[in-house]
Amino acid sequence: MGFGLDLRFDLDDYDFRWLSEFLRGMLKPVAALAVVLMAVILSRYQKLGLEKEMAVSIFRAFLQLSVIGFVLQFIFNQQNAGWIILAYLFMVSVAGYTAGQRAKHVPRGKYVAGISILAGTAVTMFLLVLLSVFPFTPRYIIPIAGMMVGNSMTVTGVTMKRLRDDIKTQMNLVETALALGATPRQATLLQVKRSLVIALSPVLDNAKTVGLINLPGAMTGLIMGGASPLEAIQLQIVVMNMLIGASTVSSIMSTYLCWPAFFTKAYQLEAKVFTSD
Repeated sequence: MGFGLDLRFDLDDYDFRWLSEFLRGMLKPVAALAVVLMAVILSRYQKLGLEKEMAVSIFRAFLQLSVIGFVLQFIFNQQNAGWIILAYLFMVSVAGYTAGQRAKHVPRGKYVAGISILAGTAVTMFLLVLLSVFPFTPRYIIPIAGMMVGNSMTVTGVTMKRLRDDIKTQMNLVETALALGATPRQATLLQVKRSLVIALSPVLDNAKTVGLINLPGAMTGLIMGGASPLEAIQLQIVVMNMLIGASTVSSIMSTYLCWPAFFTKAYQLEAKVFTSD
């Protein structure tokens, strides 16, 4: 496997047998539409008005998952590190935009979120590859990166939004600390800590209850695919570890990157950041 960014491919060597297998495999998802039809009927019976939204949602799910399935199959066949990096950066870009939308009142929020997610997931993934937990191949790295990026996106968005909202709520306390000689970081230490605790708590709670309340997706997928439960729990433990690591790094990084925008060069609160709603 090469590590360059050569993204060329030869259609003559491309195996399309998986396409017929994919179409045959779609019979079960199509059959599963029966439960969606049940939900649509119940929505109509209860006059909820959600029938159209349900139909659009399931159509988008079919379309998006089918497209990503084709893309992943293509990347897996290429065995080229360039495609891995390209797919990873695309996921980070979308996640950064989404997290930035959640924290829309944070200046340059999309860039802050994107850089934070990139830092947290890249560091975690580098350590996993370095320790030979996963090989650097598309079949492993892309799904692993997807789980980390998705989790870090949620945590980073919550951290940034909560930090801005807490500072706005406690502006008098922050301004008093600044007047007494505190640096912006010292003046917002309490708010930073609270935002991080709130954002990371769901990740930690999930780790505490994993296997007791629900069987996580990675573990369930392996068991349904024929792997032994012992092998499945080994992978799931790795997944939980990497999610905690990536989320913690990303959320902490986001506080360091976004809080300077809350202050002027004279160490005063930036009024325009906290007056908008």
